[in-house]
Amino acid sequence: MEIRDNLLARIEEAHREGWLGEVEGLKVSLAGTQQKLAQIDERIRRPSTINLGIPVLRHTSTDSGETSTP
Repeated sequence: MEIRDNLLARIEEAHREGWLGEVEGLKVSLAGTQQKLAQIDERIRRPSTINLGIPVLRHTSTDSGETSTP
């Protein structure tokens, strides 16, 4: 956020000073910064873990031929 705010301030300064080439370059940097921030926001919104549920284990006993479940 600080980088974006700094770029906006520099764009304003470049406008005031009439540095049109600098304005265009800063706008390109600003667009890249905004795109990167959007990617970060999307990553934060996406869950980083997936709930696969609790597995059910079934134990079989070969000694008695019985099957038991917890």
